[in-house]
Amino acid sequence: MADSYCADCKRLTEVVFDHSAGDTICSECGLVLEDHSVDETSEWRTFANESSDHDPVRVGGPLNPLLSDGGLSTVIAKPGGGSSDLFSGSLGKWQTRGSNPDRNLIQAFKSISAMSDRLGLVTTIKDRANEIYKKVEDQKPLRGRNQEAIVAACLYIACRQENKARTVKEFCSVANGTTKKEIGRAKEFIVKHLEAEMGQSVEMGTIHASDYLRRFCSNLGMTNQAVKAAQEAVQKSEDLDIRRSPISVAAAVIYIITQLSNDTKPLKEISIVTRVAEGTIKNVYKDLYPHLTRIIPDWFANEEDIKSLRL
Repeated sequence: MADSYCADCKRLTEVVFDHSAGDTICSECGLVLEDHSVDETSEWRTFANESSDHDPVRVGGPLNPLLSDGGLSTVIAKPGGGSSDLFSGSLGKWQTRGSNPDRNLIQAFKSISAMSDRLGLVTTIKDRANEIYKKVEDQKPLRGRNQEAIVAACLYIACRQENKARTVKEFCSVANGTTKKEIGRAKEFIVKHLEAEMGQSVEMGTIHASDYLRRFCSNLGMTNQAVKAAQEAVQKSEDLDIRRSPISVAAAVIYIITQLSNDTKPLKEISIVTRVAEGTIKNVYKDLYPHLTRIIPDWFANEEDIKSLRL
């Protein structure tokens, strides 16, 4: 504490500084001697990943180890209609003409971030997709290839490796018209080069119907009881010899559970949410029909209700 003259005490008294409000207060009578004072000390923060590091950097984001300059270079924005448009536009052109080795990486990372945001993917998946793209780019340039398909394939592989599987159709919906075949080819291209670099096969995990089920049920607004029943049914269906894709099995199980519950969902709505064709759902339903009494939990529906379902 410091001393300052107090008008009420009419003498020098010790004062207290309230940094949150910017007030200087007399410690004896409580009079606010000065308010809204400006804190002129440095607003240092630590932007390093490790909290033990003392990194008094005052602005900017964290370092990006995937870029040669750590992601700390300055990018000149495009003109926006102001008086300095001519100056900034000229600088922007010169920067574009300059040899920036990370220009393609920066653009790819922006695309990965945009797709991740549209799909609601977590940061760990986005970071892994960035690493995958960087590895392939370092080994063989991707110039001339469909960048949207490459980015979508990197995210698809990252989701598989993080056990957060997404359907290829979901990536098609955010990849600006890219088809399933293009993403499939891009995935094979990436896996091939990753295996060549590591000298071993790329682990992507096994897809199960349960990986998609909870998200589909949430998007359909199903009750907790129905979701629990669908999860049990999907787990039991894995013991059956049903040679269908996990996405199709998940969609068919959801259709069956909703038909047995009070909150029925039309087949068309399930098809839209799961992106599985109505005909495919019906075919998987026919495959599961002989085994319904085995996979449907008895606490959710009795045998009579199950048999009342029409084939």
